[in-house]
Amino acid sequence: MESRLNYFGHTLGAKVLKHINSANKVITDSSLPLVIQELVKLRASQINGCGFCTDMHSKDAAHAGETPQRLNLVATWREAKVFTDAERAALELAEQGTRIADAAGGVTDEVWANAVKHFDEEQLAALISLIAVINTYNRINVINQQPAGDYQPGQFG
Repeated sequence: MESRLNYFGHTLGAKVLKHINSANKVITDSSLPLVIQELVKLRASQINGCGFCTDMHSKDAAHAGETPQRLNLVATWREAKVFTDAERAALELAEQGTRIADAAGGVTDEVWANAVKHFDEEQLAALISLIAVINTYNRINVINQQPAGDYQPGQFG
């Protein structure tokens, strides 16, 4: 499988990605725990069917010390006992934020209130931004049919 366009190597695509990557760096440097960032990126990527990002974020999380058990259970986190309450709140917000078009009214007040219990305002801003950014990456890669499987942790710096 080959991508439809060399988006990463295209002048305009590279410019767009530079700005998205800058936004992602702000989130990465925030006080939102990195483990939660990777779980959210992985879950949104699974929902969106983005093989490229699912490959990347599962490998990055494993490289950072995440266990295979937890990575294998992200897609079924509701039934898994291995996630903290804060991680569960972030995963639920990520799911509803990713599935905005599927839910009348978007993110529910209940899900938001649960997130507020676990995260301060900076972390909430980072979490909202992270959900938006990973969904942007997913859409670029899915539309472009970016192949998955070759990613190496740290490949993009």
